[in-house]
Amino acid sequence: MRIGLLGTGPWAQMAHAPALSGHERLDFAGVWGRRPEAAKELAERHGVRAYDDVDELFADVDAVAVALPPEVQASLAARAARAGCHLLLDKPLAPTVEQARSVVAAAEEAGVASVVFFTTRFQLGPAAWIAEQAAVPGWFTARAEWLGVVFTSESPFATPWRREKGALWDVGPHALSVLLPVLGDVRRVTAAVYGPGDTAHVVLDHAGGASSTLTLSLTAPPAAAGAGVELRGEAGVAALPDGSDGAVPALARAADALLDAARTGRPHACDAAFGLRVTEILAAAQDLLDGRS
Repeated sequence: MRIGLLGTGPWAQMAHAPALSGHERLDFAGVWGRRPEAAKELAERHGVRAYDDVDELFADVDAVAVALPPEVQASLAARAARAGCHLLLDKPLAPTVEQARSVVAAAEEAGVASVVFFTTRFQLGPAAWIAEQAAVPGWFTARAEWLGVVFTSESPFATPWRREKGALWDVGPHALSVLLPVLGDVRRVTAAVYGPGDTAHVVLDHAGGASSTLTLSLTAPPAAAGAGVELRGEAGVAALPDGSDGAVPALARAADALLDAARTGRPHACDAAFGLRVTEILAAAQDLLDGRS
């Protein structure tokens, strides 16, 4: 499968380009970016072509991987799908429900496969744990914490969209990607309030009968940073193991999932439709944070 990369920022450089160029079943064909000089530099580093015209890239490849801000991703992903390209997307799928729906609709109409890269779902230990816990009945409650230091350190990821949307939209998708397959869909976002900085505390009511609480932040003190999920129920207590294999191997597995979905026609559990559902839950929480519900 020939695949192109959309985006040239830190995540594209650190994760996407290495994962695509090192993948045995992918032909990394080229890079497009909003800054042509950055696209040229990244393309040269990996021995591929830099495209000035994104539609020309779409015409030359079978799939695209996207490492762009959510609003830019949403519009280009729908455009790529209409051009017949399979989609390897990042989270969150889009900054609004309407934009997320447009991606799903375009993919469905074009009959292309999609996978959204929720990192934890493609790390070996955490993925196995999620599958195991999803088969365990009787979960009563869960606690998820994703505490980052993007705004309290010299992070290259303190980008404009993260400053605008905050932790709810950046690390909230990670927490939801773990909780939903274990506890079931969210029936209702029952509460959401802000804490220090961009910290958001969210309470969810799940279809399986359990409740969960999320604490999400990009302004945590460095000594307090980290992520974790704890489940409590009839079977006792279970904690999400660390994902220690890094972003590049996880992204390579997401590419494997896209290849398999494209070959078989069977949607992956983390497809664009799942990304839409995550966006709907985030939007409901945002409404509560903003006092609109």
